[in-house]
Amino acid sequence: MLDEILTAAAATAAATATYLVAAARVVKQYERGVVFRLGRLHGDVRTPGFTLVVPGVDRLHKVNLQIITMPVPAQEGITRDNVTVRVDAVVYFKVVDASAAIINVEDYRFAVSQMAQTSLRSIIGKSDLDDLLSNREKLNQGLELMIDSPAIGWGVQIDRVEIKDVSLPDTMKRSMARQAEADRERRARVINADAELQASRKLAEAAQQMSDTPSALQLRLLQTIVAVAAEKNSTLVLPFPVELLRFLERAQQPDHAVEAGHKPDGA
Repeated sequence: MLDEILTAAAATAAATATYLVAAARVVKQYERGVVFRLGRLHGDVRTPGFTLVVPGVDRLHKVNLQIITMPVPAQEGITRDNVTVRVDAVVYFKVVDASAAIINVEDYRFAVSQMAQTSLRSIIGKSDLDDLLSNREKLNQGLELMIDSPAIGWGVQIDRVEIKDVSLPDTMKRSMARQAEADRERRARVINADAELQASRKLAEAAQQMSDTPSALQLRLLQTIVAVAAEKNSTLVLPFPVELLRFLERAQQPDHAVEAGHKPDGA
């Protein structure tokens, strides 16, 4: 009798252990468990930790809640200003409703990928080339809204969308390079012309100052001689300004006037 009891207890323990092994499930911290009992959603979403299901009756689906990084393949399109470009992007999203992600859509990853590609082609057709190259932040926000609208019903939240690269045809690259070069040359000419204008004004002021004070021109000539002589040149060519001759001529005029005034008295 005792042997039968021990055998029954051992069999019960073995059956219980087998049942626990078959029913035991572990949900990780970054996951949530969705249980289907005979094909129907059963109970609430299972939280992280140890949980039990009915073997053969319940079916547990684990859903990852981590942020998923999904690259969007490069899409070729024509911009609003008729330029052919290839644009690729990256989408960051996560599941916020595990039940909806399993029930409402067959494969939420594939659905988000297709929606991202379609939205990216739509953004290309609505934008100008300058916007794709310099105003990407605004385009990223518009692309995020376009993807996030249908993804809400799938239990998915779009965290961020970034346009990675914009590929242009070689002919367009050369045209843009010529345009940038022409613009830089134009700015350089404007700067040189402005510098010439400022220099001419300063030279005119200097000339006016020297004409009012002729001795300043002589001092400037002496400074030039000193500067050239400092180079230890064997030959020194120095122009003799006409203004200096005029200065010397005016300096001698009083003596001639005095001589002319004394001649009548002597006579």
